[in-house]
Amino acid sequence: MSSKKTEASQPSIRCAIYTRKSTDERLDLQLNSLDSQRGAAEAFIASQKSEGWVCLPKLYDDGGFTGGNLDRPAFKQLMNDIEAGEIDCVVVYKVDRLSRSLLDFARAMETFDANGVSFVSVTQQFNTTHSMGRLTLNILLSFAQFERDIIGERIRDKIAAQRQKGLWCGGQPVLGYDVDRSETSPKLVINADEAAKVREIFDYYLKLRSLLPVVQKLEELGWANKTWLTRKGRQKGGRPFDKCSIHSLLTNVLYVGKIRHKENVYDGVHEPIIQPDVFDAVQKMLKEHGQGSGKRLINRHNALLKGLLYCPSCGYAMAHSPTKKKARLYRYYVCQTAIKRGHDQCGTGSIPAPAIEAAVVEALRCIVDDDGLKREVYKQSETLVQQRQERLDLQLRQLTNQRSRDKAELNRMATEGVAGELNDARRHDLQTRIERTRTQIEEVTDALAIAGQQSFGRSDVDEALGDFDRLWKMLKARERVQLLELLVSRVQYDRSDGTLAISYHPTAITALIQNGEEETE
Repeated sequence: MSSKKTEASQPSIRCAIYTRKSTDERLDLQLNSLDSQRGAAEAFIASQKSEGWVCLPKLYDDGGFTGGNLDRPAFKQLMNDIEAGEIDCVVVYKVDRLSRSLLDFARAMETFDANGVSFVSVTQQFNTTHSMGRLTLNILLSFAQFERDIIGERIRDKIAAQRQKGLWCGGQPVLGYDVDRSETSPKLVINADEAAKVREIFDYYLKLRSLLPVVQKLEELGWANKTWLTRKGRQKGGRPFDKCSIHSLLTNVLYVGKIRHKENVYDGVHEPIIQPDVFDAVQKMLKEHGQGSGKRLINRHNALLKGLLYCPSCGYAMAHSPTKKKARLYRYYVCQTAIKRGHDQCGTGSIPAPAIEAAVVEALRCIVDDDGLKREVYKQSETLVQQRQERLDLQLRQLTNQRSRDKAELNRMATEGVAGELNDARRHDLQTRIERTRTQIEEVTDALAIAGQQSFGRSDVDEALGDFDRLWKMLKARERVQLLELLVSRVQYDRSDGTLAISYHPTAITALIQNGEEETE
C-alpha cells in the first residue's frame, strides 16, 4: 500500500526527444532517419516509466541541418521551451545529434544546468545528472569534435587537389559561365550571352579607364550580375553592378582559364573568355589607378593636363593651381616640390596652364598629319576589323555549343521522364534559352556578314584624322579632358630649353578615330 502511494506521488519527468540529420536526402521516405532516432528514444523513455519519465508529444526534428552550429529551427524551439520550464529532460539518439561542436555543446549544457534539465543519450547510455555521465559526455564530445576537424581537413585537402588539377569545385557561379553537372564532377561551361557581356565590360574599362563610369554604363544598359537557380529552385543573384563587383570581375583569373586557390594560381580545364593580353592590360591599369587613387577625382576647372603633366626636374606630377585677381581667373601648373619646399628648390616652378595646354593640343594636330603615323593607324584599323571578326566567330561558336548542350539536357530529361516542380522550371528555362540562343546566332551571323564587308582604306584614315579640329570643337570641356586622358599618358615641359615631350598610349590615334565615329553617330 505504501509503495503504491510513493509511486503515485513521484513527480513525472517530462522528456523531449531531439533528432537531427545533416542532409535532407531520403527524408521523404515513410520511415526515415529522424523516425528511427525518435523510435529508439521513445523506447528508452518507456523503459524508464517506473522513474516517472513521460515522453512529450511535441516534435523537435531538424532535417537537413549541420551539427557544426546551433542555427537550427527545431533546436531553437527546444531551447525556448527549456527556458519556459516545459522540459525536464532532453533525450537524443547519439551525442553528436545535438552538436558536433564542443563550444556549442558547452553553451547548450549551461542552459540545461541553469534550468535544471538533464541530458540523456540513448546509445551511449548516460545521464548528466550523474558525475560519471558528465565525464563520459565530455570525452565523447571531444571525439565528435575531433572527427569533425578531420572531416574538415579532408575536404580542404580534396579542394586543394582539385584546384591543382584545374577543376572547379563549387562556389557561387560567375557571370560568363554555367555549371554543367551532367558528368561525375561539375565543370564550368561558357554561357555565350554572358561571355559577350564580360568581354564588353573589359573593353569598357580599358576605354573609360575608371570603375565608376563602367558602373554607370552598365546601369544604362540594364546589365546585372549573374543569376542562377539553386538545387532547391531558388533564384539568386541578379544584383546591379557596383564598383566592388566590377573590380572583382576584372580581377577574376577564371576569365583567362585559370583557377585560384589561396595564393596559388593553376591552369584550369575550362575555356577562357578573355585573352591574356587584355587581362594583363586591365590588371596594370587597375594597379596604376590603385596607387594613384584620388589624384584625378576632382577637376573642377576641367584642366586638360591634370595628372598628366610632370616636372622634368623632380619627376612629380604638377598640380593645377587656379587663382583669381580682380574677378579674373588665372590658371597655372605648379611643381609639388615648389609647393612644399619653395620655388627656389625647383627649376620648373610654375607653368601657365593655357599656354602648355594649347601646346599639347597643337602637338596632337601635328601628329595626325604625319604620313608614317597614318600608315600605322591604317594597320591598327585593319587589326581592329580582324579582331572584331575573330570575336564574332568566337561568340558564334560559343552560342552553338551552348545550344547543343541545352538541347542534350532537354532530351535527357525527356528520355529519363523526370518530373516535379523544380524539373518543370528547369525544362522551361532550357526551352526559353534555346529559343533566345537561336535568335542570337542569327544576329551574330548577320553581324559577321557585315563585318566581312567592312574594310578601312587609306582615304578613310586620312578623312578621319583630317577632322581633328572639327571633333575638338564639338567636344565639351569635360569630354576634352577625357579624350586627352585616353590619348596621352605623360607630358613633360622643360622650360630651360623649351622642349615638350609627350608620351602617347599605344593605341591612342585609333582611339581618337573611334571617338570621332561615336561623336558623329
